Amino acid sequence: MSRPAAKPAPPSSRHMNFQPKPKIKDFWSTLKRLLSYLGRRKGMLSLVMLMVAASSALGLLGPFLVGVAIDDFIMTRDKEGLIQLLFLLGVVYISHSLTTFLQSYWMAGIAQKTVYEMRTELFAHLHDLPLAFFDKRQHGELMSRVTNDIENISSTLNSSVIQVVSSVLTLTGAIVVMLYLSPLLTAVTLLIVPLLYMGMKWITSRTRRRFKEQQRHLGELNGFIEETVSSKHIVKMFSREEAIAQEFSERNMKLKEAGFWAQSYSGFIPKLMNMLNNLSFALVAGVGGLLALNGLVTVGVIVIFAEYSRQFTRPLNDLANQFNTLLSAIAGAERVFDIMDTEKEEREDQNKISLDHVDGEIKFKDVTFSYEDTPTLKEIDFRASPGEMVALVGPTGSGKTTIINLLARFYNPDSGAVYVDGHDTSNISRQELRKHMGFVLQDSFLFEGTIKENIRYGRLDATDEEVAEAARIANAHSFIMKLPDGYETKLLPEGSGISQGQRQLLAIARAVLADPAILILDEATSSIDTITEMYIQEALDRLMEGRTSVVIAHRLNTIQRADQILVLERGRIIERGSHHELIEKDGHYAQLIAASNSS
Repeated sequence: MSRPAAKPAPPSSRHMNFQPKPKIKDFWSTLKRLLSYLGRRKGMLSLVMLMVAASSALGLLGPFLVGVAIDDFIMTRDKEGLIQLLFLLGVVYISHSLTTFLQSYWMAGIAQKTVYEMRTELFAHLHDLPLAFFDKRQHGELMSRVTNDIENISSTLNSSVIQVVSSVLTLTGAIVVMLYLSPLLTAVTLLIVPLLYMGMKWITSRTRRRFKEQQRHLGELNGFIEETVSSKHIVKMFSREEAIAQEFSERNMKLKEAGFWAQSYSGFIPKLMNMLNNLSFALVAGVGGLLALNGLVTVGVIVIFAEYSRQFTRPLNDLANQFNTLLSAIAGAERVFDIMDTEKEEREDQNKISLDHVDGEIKFKDVTFSYEDTPTLKEIDFRASPGEMVALVGPTGSGKTTIINLLARFYNPDSGAVYVDGHDTSNISRQELRKHMGFVLQDSFLFEGTIKENIRYGRLDATDEEVAEAARIANAHSFIMKLPDGYETKLLPEGSGISQGQRQLLAIARAVLADPAILILDEATSSIDTITEMYIQEALDRLMEGRTSVVIAHRLNTIQRADQILVLERGRIIERGSHHELIEKDGHYAQLIAASNSS
């Protein structure tokens, strides 16, 4: 190709940074942490980068060959040479398509494996967090972080990494070739860079905040939806459909407004790029035409510059768009890492006591506990011998459930100690401790799956015969066998499809199968009809036989056989003794019994 006879001195090259200093909290550390996940697959990532480099080079080679064709073959009417060059041009474009496909295909695999690891780590981390964390968070909002935010990161990794590297290589290659052909036309093409910088600075300063708001409102809306769906019966009972719809509309409006402004500002980017692209093309055509008339450049050079000006602005457009996408992903990544950085329950020391056998002795010694600076238990002191039944009685908020949570080490006492078989529970690993405990709670949660699988949750290695025997002990076998598929009957999510009483019987069967030394019953017979209560109470009597039991009950007739009854009020034990002893004292417990009998 003929080149211009004279070349003005090239302008000094300066590195242009199109990204204003981010205002997102820990932007760079979050980005670095995100990219560290990609670094775990350096081999495949290297192949992708090789394909990106090849694709960028081939993309630049195509327009260059077109210029060569014009100057060296079309202008000289060299038909044979033109045919050969067109064949080479076909090979270049086919190879460009192949390398583009390979880089996208391999990068999709890398991105999916990366977010798979992130989602797995996040889900595992959630299981290591203390219960206090979940007490303060909406479940739907947490679900949004595991699903929506991770998926947002996935989409960004799928496209942004390739686009950013490809754009940088294309920009670098285009500038090098343009400087070689005509520094003056290169300077004309670069005139759009300051305009682009100013436009991008104005847009990104607004989109960054909007995208973060959008992610926050989306998480809050998901939490509200999850809460509403879970409590649909309560909503209908109190005819609050209109109020719920109104609140949903308000939350949805906030998300809509945040999304509207985020997308509106980001929508300015392609419009700005199109305008600058047309401006660059016009400048190249106009200035190039004047230079050609003066013999400083050839027609082929003008064609190359016209195409490179598009290839020059397109990477800038891609970088701008990917930066916009990256902002959204960073906002999601911050929310994900916020969970992953939340302190886990303290790591269990490997030297913790191992309990191969538990007799079931329980002792609380001067236990005090506060929940977020709110005193909940004060100097709780009691002892239960193996096989005894201890009942906890008192108004709501008196600390009954908190005692159970401390016994199971869901929380640790602020002062004092809890003992099992003479061992401080803080010296026993949580898993080892809970292995010897069985729980039957007021709301018996059942998983989606078969009845057999739900009972076997108590001991995963149990045989079918052991599952059926546990169901017989729990008075559940007869109703199970009346179901269409017996033990293979599949339950709907949360056990819907069977009655509350039947769910309780299955929960008791699950506890029977676990064969614990210590049994915890929290309102196990509440909200149950009288007939079903008889079946449940009979099953509970069998279950408690020979086991240390800690029972919370509002129906006082169910705990009259308890060895100890602890009456709590405002976090303190105000009375203790057997049923007959407390009746004789004619104190608070006697008043509760009298009120219960009169109701």
